[in-house]
Amino acid sequence: MEPELLDLPFFEESHRRFAAELRGWAGAQMIDATDPDTVCVQWVRALAEGKWLDSAGELEVRKLCITREILAYHDALADFAFAMQGLGSAPVTLFGTKEQKHDLLAAVTSGKTIPAFALTEREAGSDVAAIDTRARRDGGDYVLDGEKAWISNAGIAGVYVVFARTADSGAKGLSAFIVDAQMPGVSVTQRVETISPHPLGCVRLERVRVPRDARIGEEGDGFKIAMATLDVFRSTVGAAAIGFGRRALDETLAHVKSRKLFGSPLSALQLTQSKIAHVATDLDAASLLVYRAAYVKDSGRARITREAAMAKWFATEAASRAADEAVQLFGARGVSRGEIVERLYRDVRALRIYEGASEIQQVVIARSLVDAR
Repeated sequence: MEPELLDLPFFEESHRRFAAELRGWAGAQMIDATDPDTVCVQWVRALAEGKWLDSAGELEVRKLCITREILAYHDALADFAFAMQGLGSAPVTLFGTKEQKHDLLAAVTSGKTIPAFALTEREAGSDVAAIDTRARRDGGDYVLDGEKAWISNAGIAGVYVVFARTADSGAKGLSAFIVDAQMPGVSVTQRVETISPHPLGCVRLERVRVPRDARIGEEGDGFKIAMATLDVFRSTVGAAAIGFGRRALDETLAHVKSRKLFGSPLSALQLTQSKIAHVATDLDAASLLVYRAAYVKDSGRARITREAAMAKWFATEAASRAADEAVQLFGARGVSRGEIVERLYRDVRALRIYEGASEIQQVVIARSLVDAR
């Protein structure tokens, strides 16, 4: 049943054709691996061969959202692989020089390079201005020192976009750099296991020397680059959540219609119907918020901070409720390892945290309203 609202005026006929083609392709894919690293690498290759990574480089937000919703419906690591190809390279797409784009973007869309967005640190997550990784000038180069935490694709990435401090002036003192994973001094110090397994870890930079032309934009542009990137991809997190939520709803509908209770289908109970009604309405409302944000961005608005925050917050919370209700209606099966709804319950949880937790999105929304009055 994904995606549900393509008949809305947010979309053109090209989006409907794109969604139909991707839905058919995704439903036919089989990845013959279980290790998350291997699965992600194979998904990147498959997406590249299918030319689906082209949209990750174009940064048309409606296409990004459609892609993430459909891929998440089918496989969490397919969505992850696609999203990280886009997020990891977006700073270059948005702010890179002609040479940087030539060197990186073709390799990303062809699947030859896996990028990573190295922003977060142990004491600098939602508070990006607290970044402590340093980049000091040394002749014509920069020397980077610090450690990044909870970095998606750590260990399989060929290149990191690293945000580091070039001046002690808060958010205005940050800059962004392209760092090859094979450079001396770059190491993955820890791999982090999560409830929904995917490549995640800590990356240390010890006296990593990069040339000046590895800097993206000007010195001090790092915060702007990070926020502009998240402004694009925050809505897509909501889209992925909708994909998980719609899969949970479909699994629930199939179960409650076949499961008998007291001689009748579980779907005949009014409490069951109430849960289904709430979940379906939540997901449609989430879709409207996500695709509104995507449409506004594609229409030329420079920033969609409030719209993206609303979309991510509402959609991720709605999808979590959908997965929770699915587990509840499945009963003991719902908490049994190997059941689709059990997996979805774990898959969707992190979306309420990464790229700005739900609580941070509420602060962003409120501040934007207060400051506008």
